[in-house]
Amino acid sequence: MKRWVGVVLALVLGAVVVVAVVWDNGGGEPELKVVRGVIGSEKKPFFDDPRVRAAFAEHGLRVEVDTAGSRQIATEVDLGRYGFAFPSSAPAAEKIKADRKAARTFSPFYSPMAVATFEPIVGILTRAGVVKGQVFDVKKYLELVAGGARWDRLPGNTAYPARKRVLLTTTDIRTSNSASMYLALTSYVANGEDVVNAPGQIDAVARAVAPTFLDQGYSESSSEAPFEDYLALGAGKTPMVMIYEAQYAARIFAGDGSIRPDMRLLYPAPTVLSKHTLVPFDADAVKVGELLTGDPELTALAARHGFRTGDPKAFADLAAQHGAPVAADLVDVVEPPTFDRLEELIAGIERLYASNAVPAS
Repeated sequence: MKRWVGVVLALVLGAVVVVAVVWDNGGGEPELKVVRGVIGSEKKPFFDDPRVRAAFAEHGLRVEVDTAGSRQIATEVDLGRYGFAFPSSAPAAEKIKADRKAARTFSPFYSPMAVATFEPIVGILTRAGVVKGQVFDVKKYLELVAGGARWDRLPGNTAYPARKRVLLTTTDIRTSNSASMYLALTSYVANGEDVVNAPGQIDAVARAVAPTFLDQGYSESSSEAPFEDYLALGAGKTPMVMIYEAQYAARIFAGDGSIRPDMRLLYPAPTVLSKHTLVPFDADAVKVGELLTGDPELTALAARHGFRTGDPKAFADLAAQHGAPVAADLVDVVEPPTFDRLEELIAGIERLYASNAVPAS
């Protein structure tokens, strides 16, 4: 009897093992391949979206991300810990590609730089000649800054009599890509409407644009922080802030009420495009780049997060559906300097700050 009991128990245990193996190899959730990347902070909501996670899971991937500034990704982050880098700027991506000897890159989406502000500020700047319609004239703005303009001294300004300088709020130029993109467009104007492309141009351009950064005082390291101040604290704290269009559009598309009726979106003239560029270091990361670029579901989700993609209709349809005040066509777009030239400009601004040689404004 004991022998038969033992046989029966063995058969039962064997059946349990078989069921467990079948479940593990086909009956349960498939095992996902983990791919880790380091990205610009403005893309974190996209990668955290459960729908995005589910779309990657359908292709057998779980994408995990850390955040850092694009300049930090290119110069400071230990990329050996990651399968891919995904900065928000093409110059940073090109440096990473060269340093890591990567074979290719992917540019699944982009966002123009924009100015988030308020209706009373638009009226004041329109009278000052800086704004016309939805266009923010960078040359006229730099002239105001060079002249030390203050809000309460602008002609006819009764709507915003703040006793502070007329300055766009930006992030920290030493860490954040949005500040680097702002440097790209201001340096273009300061260089006589031309991209800074020679070492001999650096000092004069850095001296011309330095007050737009240094006179702000403390700057946040991430693009999310000043935009959150704009949304929550209003014009008293942040009358106008340099942002990615995607940040503003994503809030409208979400319908969360954070974009109020008195808020306005302007486009600098000239502007630059923040081209979010993924640099893969292995085959799994290549698959991530291919999916972000070619998978219709992920493309549609990128548009819902405010990004413009290779399918213009996805973004345009959402803008029309929500009545979003985004530009249909952007014509006055310039290219940023190379990564090395941007680094030289940043270093030039830092030298001026260290030596107290910034022109008084």
